[in-house]
Amino acid sequence: MSTTVYRLALCAMLLALSSSATAQQPKKVPRIGYLDAFSSSVTAERVGSFVRGLRDLGWVDGQNISIEYRYADGKPERLAELAADLVDLKVDIIVVQSNTVARVVADATKTIRSSWPMAVILWPLA
Repeated sequence: MSTTVYRLALCAMLLALSSSATAQQPKKVPRIGYLDAFSSSVTAERVGSFVRGLRDLGWVDGQNISIEYRYADGKPERLAELAADLVDLKVDIIVVQSNTVARVVADATKTIRSSWPMAVILWPLA
């Protein structure tokens, strides 16, 4: 009987210690990379609807997610550099608006070795 009580007490202690250790771990905030070929002023309406859609799903920038915005300002030659910047930031996902930008991001993730999972989402314009 004392062995059973000892085992139960040990299990309870280990459970309590693991719970407190887990509780002390800082919660990882998901990071979204947003890459667009145009300027922020040109895409403001699209970005606004994207942010509202996230908010409707319970995701708020600065609270439970972080969004890193990058704009090529109509200069396609900047896309590869901006995509590499987002990859270096180790964002969890990259959202793009066109197939062209998606290809640039796909190339950036192939040429830069990464050890974390990442996804590229082609967000429809309409």
